[in-house]
Amino acid sequence: MGNTRVDLNADVGEGMPAEHERALLRLMSSANIACGGHAGDIATMRRTLEIARELGLRVGAHPSYPDRANFGRVTMAIGHQALVDSVGEQIASLQEAALQAGNSVAYFKPHGALYNDAAVNDRVAAAVFEVARLVGLPVMMLAGAPAPARVRDGIDTLHEGFLDRGYRPDGTLIPRHEPGALLTSPEEAVAQALRLAASVDSLCVHSDSPAAVNLARRVREALEEAGYEVAP
Repeated sequence: MGNTRVDLNADVGEGMPAEHERALLRLMSSANIACGGHAGDIATMRRTLEIARELGLRVGAHPSYPDRANFGRVTMAIGHQALVDSVGEQIASLQEAALQAGNSVAYFKPHGALYNDAAVNDRVAAAVFEVARLVGLPVMMLAGAPAPARVRDGIDTLHEGFLDRGYRPDGTLIPRHEPGALLTSPEEAVAQALRLAASVDSLCVHSDSPAAVNLARRVREALEEAGYEVAP
């Protein structure tokens, strides 16, 4: 077996009930916290940071295209500098809240359309990596994505897989509006997680996925039974 340690992360602070997010985060080792671009505000950031601190989780920022109306799931026509500024400001807002909460931000992971665009579009990936240089953080991106490999320019990258999303043959994610985009069966999620675990740094479950807590619990149990340590 390759990796014997794998991180479990969840995208949180996006408007789901606090009790649900706490139950999900109990099964995670990292929390990606929305910081205003697609969801979240200072109150949700502080609340989620407190849960992460209480549970001893690594914290990542979860910035997006500045598009709350579409929950960051639609590609935006936005200039390079405007995108760099927006993403940088989102991360900075979480860093400030984390400092006040006695926590720190260890990495950032783009959300939604920004994440998917950065996987295949050199221009978007270059903007994301420019932000990484400016804020001095690694960036979590889709494992095997072609654009980051072309333009990463020495930036540390955390390679991510998904236990609750369907994949295309080229390794990119099936768009959410297409059949097969979401995995809701625990058996499917477990099989996918075990298939990916040896070749990624982190596995993600979305807090708004159907039965997210049950999927995460089943996957964590299967990973540990297979000999993996769930940790950053």
